[in-house]
Amino acid sequence: MDQYVYAFTEGGRDMAGLLGGKGANLAEMTRLGLPVPLGFTVTTEACRAYLSTGAEPDGLADEIAAHLTALERESGRRLGQADDPLLLSVRSGARFSMPGMMETILDIGLTDDSVRGLAKASGSERFAFDSYRRLIQMFGSTVMGVDSAVFEGALSRLKESRGAPDDLHLDAADLARLVETYKVLIRERTGEPFPQDPAEQLRRSILAVFASWNSERARLYRRRERIADDLGTAINVQRMVFGNLGPDSGSGVAFTRDPATGRPGPYGDYLSNAQGEDVVAGIRNTVPLTELQRLDPPSYARLREHLATLEAHYRDLCDIEFTIERGTLWMLQTRVGKRTAEAAFALAAALADEGIITPDEALARVGGEGLARLMFPRFDASAVGVALANGLPASPGAAVGAAVFDCAEAVRRAAAGESVVLVRQETTPDDLPGMVAAQAVVTSRGGKTSHAAVVARGMGKVCVCGAEQLDVDLNGRRFTASGVTVEEGTVISVDGSTGAVYAGAVPLVDSVVMRYFETGEGSAGLVDAVARAMGHADAVRRMEVRANADTPEDAARARRFGAQGIGLCRTEHMFLGDRRQLVEAMILARTGEDRERALEALLPLQRQDFVGILAAMDGLPVTIRLLDPPLHEFLPDRTELAVRLAAAEAHGDGTSEHDAELLDAVNRMHEENPMLGLRGVRLGLVAPGLVAMQVRAIAEAVVERKRAGGDPRAEIMVPLIDTVEELRLVREEVEQVLAEVSAASGVPVACPVGTMIELPRAALTAGDIAREAEFFSFGTNDLTQTTWGFSRDDVEAAFFSAYLDKGIFKVSPFETIDREGVGRLVEIAVAEGRAARAELKIGVCGEHGGDPESIAFFHAAGLDYVSCSPFRVPVARLEAGRAALSGTDTSDTR
Repeated sequence: MDQYVYAFTEGGRDMAGLLGGKGANLAEMTRLGLPVPLGFTVTTEACRAYLSTGAEPDGLADEIAAHLTALERESGRRLGQADDPLLLSVRSGARFSMPGMMETILDIGLTDDSVRGLAKASGSERFAFDSYRRLIQMFGSTVMGVDSAVFEGALSRLKESRGAPDDLHLDAADLARLVETYKVLIRERTGEPFPQDPAEQLRRSILAVFASWNSERARLYRRRERIADDLGTAINVQRMVFGNLGPDSGSGVAFTRDPATGRPGPYGDYLSNAQGEDVVAGIRNTVPLTELQRLDPPSYARLREHLATLEAHYRDLCDIEFTIERGTLWMLQTRVGKRTAEAAFALAAALADEGIITPDEALARVGGEGLARLMFPRFDASAVGVALANGLPASPGAAVGAAVFDCAEAVRRAAAGESVVLVRQETTPDDLPGMVAAQAVVTSRGGKTSHAAVVARGMGKVCVCGAEQLDVDLNGRRFTASGVTVEEGTVISVDGSTGAVYAGAVPLVDSVVMRYFETGEGSAGLVDAVARAMGHADAVRRMEVRANADTPEDAARARRFGAQGIGLCRTEHMFLGDRRQLVEAMILARTGEDRERALEALLPLQRQDFVGILAAMDGLPVTIRLLDPPLHEFLPDRTELAVRLAAAEAHGDGTSEHDAELLDAVNRMHEENPMLGLRGVRLGLVAPGLVAMQVRAIAEAVVERKRAGGDPRAEIMVPLIDTVEELRLVREEVEQVLAEVSAASGVPVACPVGTMIELPRAALTAGDIAREAEFFSFGTNDLTQTTWGFSRDDVEAAFFSAYLDKGIFKVSPFETIDREGVGRLVEIAVAEGRAARAELKIGVCGEHGGDPESIAFFHAAGLDYVSCSPFRVPVARLEAGRAALSGTDTSDTR
């Protein structure tokens, strides 16, 4: 029979898949001898069994009862006993930290009878009823489904009637009345009373955690973070310790280093006379953790020791929750802490400098997504003006958007394409959809470890917390600060690096990291940490990184960013603008002489394009793709042209002969599905002279660069190959033109000829194609479309969101490579291509080449290079280095 329950003494950090991250780390702290309240963990296996059947698995209730009996025996108290009750907390704990999961339930075991016993045993009637009202509120909302706002409203009305600024100013009688009010509210809204059986409280709490795995906000978070839906959550049942016993008690959250910047030293928030949920909920403003040194020096000293122990053991920044109960310190949770992108790079460099981790491990702990965030612009310091309000800089970055005051409005406006800033007094897990939709989050209450701060930091969102000058009026949908009233929809700017909130849109400037990539200028701190990570990535990676670039300017930028060549130069982009008329002339040509004149006009323009790009990439490969899209894309829109002709005829203006010829050409070339029609290699084979013109332009550009003393390395890529015969015919024409230019110029021109693999048949016959190709480059955008049968532009707006919601996709296959389908075709083509031609060079030039997860796949598949847009080159370099470190131990900070 499966074991569904483990005591903390039975587990360890290596059991996170079974015990969840929280349970595994509680067990690890117990093994380290840290002061952890007694408890046990219900496994993820139990959750999966429950989710598959809708009922708790056989034997689970007996196991829980046995572990509860052991806990009661060690504690010397029974759950809910009348004179001195054992009270429990129930917390969810999945493999990865998930803000969308069920909120904690504290003080399980309190009833109308045992609350009196708790008052007598603790010597504080106020404490006992404060704990009881917390249990009823948490249980009522998370287990019984009563809107938490109902309880908050009752609490607010009571504080207002008593003139109390916060809950600390309510006495025992006030809280006892609040308990009765809460019980009435539950009965009114559910039709059942608050349960007075402690065992029932525990059982229903555990089942509620199981059910919360599939809550809407949990599914939303998993989709965003790409967490599998079948992992399930563990549940931690633990003896209560109390931070709300008076001024010598309290709760806090601590980090071994600053999770926003990576700076060393203890960091966090503390709240005296409070339970842990008060700290993260932001209902009262906390004090900095260092203030604990003044309030309780012995507890602060012990906490510092435990922080040092945990960081040394985990070899990483650790996030700790703790409670002090009348001078006794208890450790309630630890995990490898979430950190901002800035902190990730700074921490990795610092820990490597301290010898705690190796350079390989330091590289494995940073990522391309974080690097991309660091390249985003920042506010122009010379233009920020006076801030409306200042709070705590909880998650760095700069964001501009319309102020909104609830989750639904944030989602609605974001879906319409508007940038928004979510402004709240504090956030709760229910606000998760709005936080996902917003560019930034601002709260008037809470510290750097509040819910808003922790979740925003994990998602890479800009966040300012505890901006006390903000008077947030949720009902009026406005806030007031510094004498200014900001209505919903008004644009504000949020600086998560300084904690400032500004009216209007503050101008942006490039980040220091972007400046480093553009100019090579370095400095101490963040830029130095990024430079070190990039240097190590370049040293260990096997794959080259090239860029997709079509102009000399883009090519030069890509080279500054570290590109090792151009993997895709799209020649169709060179036929736009004023040159479109020359393409029209080629299409409308009635005779071979007319066509030849049009091509001759295009030739020098193409040649100069290639000269500039080859100069920018001198000494590095430049893969030039012959014309790929259908020719009709260079002609006016069919409907627009027909309407123009009809209107001219209706007004008696006479029809333009040129427009009439264009319409005839458009009608002649019209295709129902041009993506699968006359394009790519097919166009080159049926449009006389087009391939020859482009190849001649490339060859003559190579000659010009060689005569100038350059080292041009042009490669010619034939698109949309389906069969080797297509490539053979085009290659013959290419080689003939190259020979003609070599003979005429006296300069030898040899350009490798390869092909794009972007059709399933090409991938499946790669062995044959490789006999005519000197290189392959996977066009994964089209390969994804043709493998799935999707037209990307059509389906993304039509049904992709539904597919993501239903779990058919974990992520769009156009964003991250579909390993099972498209990826399998890539693997087949690599294996068969190299079997036929051992020296075959293979790369990828779709935008998947800049996606971190896809890069890891391409490395494993044996590709020689990836190519992506210039701005993604640094990300690809970093991820190619990380991919080379497969097997390196890393810490997951989700």
